[in-house]
Order: sequence, then structure tokens, then C-alpha cells
Amino acid sequence: MTSPQPCTFDQLLLRADALAASGRRSLLGITGAPGAGKSTLAAGLADALGADRAVVVPMDGFHLDQRVLERLGRADRKGAPDTFDATGYVALLARLAAPVVGVPVWAPRFDRDLEQPIAGAIEVPAHVPLVITEGNYLLFDGPWAGAAPLLSSTWFLAPHESVRVERLIARHVHFGRPPLAARAWALGPDQANAEAIAATATRADRIITVEGPPAR
Repeated sequence: MTSPQPCTFDQLLLRADALAASGRRSLLGITGAPGAGKSTLAAGLADALGADRAVVVPMDGFHLDQRVLERLGRADRKGAPDTFDATGYVALLARLAAPVVGVPVWAPRFDRDLEQPIAGAIEVPAHVPLVITEGNYLLFDGPWAGAAPLLSSTWFLAPHESVRVERLIARHVHFGRPPLAARAWALGPDQANAEAIAATATRADRIITVEGPPAR
């Protein structure tokens, strides 16, 4: 992987602000391995820009239902590329990239407490100039390949590996996994996904680490 460029939150905010001020609907993609800080950065940018200028639409809303994963025999590696509706995600990005005046788009979100996607949970009004989408597989091939061409800019988050792993373990514990199980999942299925995701980093417009907390 190319060495990541250290950036402050304020520097990234200026870049996001420029996308929002471009005069057309822009889609900013934030990608990276599990635990890289994608959702934290996306939320921080949207919060700083304000609801009239930016909305976050996570890729995680396209997780397949748990019962579907069990039927397909994929529940033990939930989070892998084939445990999402990739085609549906790309179709949503296409709609978001071409807003219709006065017509909102409703996107799904993933509820971490329920471990299930929730349909129609995120409203994206047509007048909002910037959609920030974050997820693991924005730069993947196969059914994901249609995503990257729809993105105005893509950032790959690459924190120090030990920081990422410990952050990921803490997240699993927070949402109910026992510590040993959390570490096993982070170093097992999550790590396999992380290694595949790392191979796509050079496709991003920027590979970055974020210095300091989001500005408030």
C-alpha cells in the first residue's frame, strides 16, 4: 500500500466543503478496512457541514438479512463482500447521483443493536448537494464495480493497524460480544476482509490517516 497522507479533520472538512459547493450533487466515498474510522469521519463531516449540505448514506444498510445469511450458509462470515446486496447499493448510488427536484431518496441503515438492516431509514432530500457514503467495498470489482465510477471522490482510511484492530475489538464488545469472541472475530473474518480491502487502496483518490478529533 502507498504510504497514507496524514490529514487533520479540518483539512478534510475543507475538501468536503468544496464538493458541497461544486454546484451539483456530489458523492464522497470513504472506504477502508473494518475499524478504520469510516463512520466516525463521515458523521463528523456531515455534522460540521449541516443537514442542508450533507447526508451520510452507509453501505452497511445493504447487509443481507440474518435469516438469509443463515439460509445461504454465510452467517459465520457476516461482513464479507457476498453478504451484502451489492447490486442494490450501486443502484441507490445511481439514484443519488442524479437527484430529481423535489423527490427525496430513502436509503436503508444498519442497526447494530439488532444486527439487521432497516429499510427507508435515511432521507436524502434532492436539494442536499453532498452525499457521503462509507463502507468497506466501494472500490471492489464484481457486483461492486459500478460504485466507484459514481463517486466524485474516494478516500481510503488507513490508520495504524494495531489501532484499527483494537478499535474494532472494542466495537464488537460494545455491541455485545464477549471479549475473547470479539478478538477472535476481529482477527478472523474481519481480518480476512481487511486484507482484501487493503488491496484496493491504490484505487482511491487519497489514502489518508486522520490526525486529531473532529472539530466541533
